[in-house]
Amino acid sequence: MTEPPLSWPALRRATPARIGLGRAGAALTTSAHLDFQVAHARARDAVHAALDTERIIASLRALGLEPLHLRSAAADRPTYLRRPDLGRRLDPESRRIVAQRPPGGADLVFVVADGLSATAVNAHAVALIAATLAGFGSAMPQIGPVAIVEGGRVAIGDEVGGLLGAQLAAVLIGERPGLSAADSLGVYVTWQPAPGTVDAARNCLSNIRPLGMPIPDAAQALLRLVAGAQRHRVTGIGLSRRLA
Repeated sequence: MTEPPLSWPALRRATPARIGLGRAGAALTTSAHLDFQVAHARARDAVHAALDTERIIASLRALGLEPLHLRSAAADRPTYLRRPDLGRRLDPESRRIVAQRPPGGADLVFVVADGLSATAVNAHAVALIAATLAGFGSAMPQIGPVAIVEGGRVAIGDEVGGLLGAQLAAVLIGERPGLSAADSLGVYVTWQPAPGTVDAARNCLSNIRPLGMPIPDAAQALLRLVAGAQRHRVTGIGLSRRLA
């Protein structure tokens, strides 16, 4: 028996993508146009939002973690958006703060960076760290200080983790917002982080948010990556092949 074709309303209920929007003459309908404008405004707001560092620091301390408030070499948001390279390294004062700490001893360091959506970080980063810590249970690794980096890109974790002598770095960062998700958090896991690490040496969890990958699922996936990295002493393509 042939199944009936899906209708536009059924397809729209199955995805947040904008499909089958209809038209009014040669243009979109008014409701679709206004919805697009609202989504675009939310995405722009997420890119320019400020990291709620005070709340994040207080929440991390409540979890028994030591926060380090740092900045990248990008002095302000416009510079950060124009110069991605500056977001990949610490400013001199932040480098001094991290470098003066005793190196080594940490199995895992978390790095929390605003990226392109501080909205996502403010909403989900602490909850993901808390769920991950709870998931370790009695197998809790040695957790180093948590770096909260304003103006940070993914590779900022390489410098932070390298200076701290960490075995693993997990960078929690706001992903580029789209027109259906302005609060998407990503996590990048790197074995033996150090400046110059290539992206192929990382593993990524993406679209962490209630309507994407929920926090409990993301925490379980992160736990599997950490356990796999510690077992095989590698991340990125090498770990993906071993876990396949």
